[in-house]
Amino acid sequence: MGFGGIGPVQLIIILVIVLLIFGTKKLRNFGGDLGGAIKGFKKAVKEEENPELDNENKTGTEEVSADTATAQQAKKEESPETKKAG
Repeated sequence: MGFGGIGPVQLIIILVIVLLIFGTKKLRNFGGDLGGAIKGFKKAVKEEENPELDNENKTGTEEVSADTATAQQAKKEESPETKKAG
């Protein structure tokens, strides 16, 4: 006996019918969506348990964003100089 009186042969038949109805592409997409949802849920639970980790992550992201903006501004300032020199 398998799950609630359903044997392995019945499970295989059910899986074949589901494959025929939905197709492999839709099932693959469904599996990916379900996995992403579970991952997001686990992340939210961890952030809820450790709110100080969430604050550290936000601070780190802001610092990286500021560094990236500074680097982009420096590139913009360098571009006209290189054009004038050439």
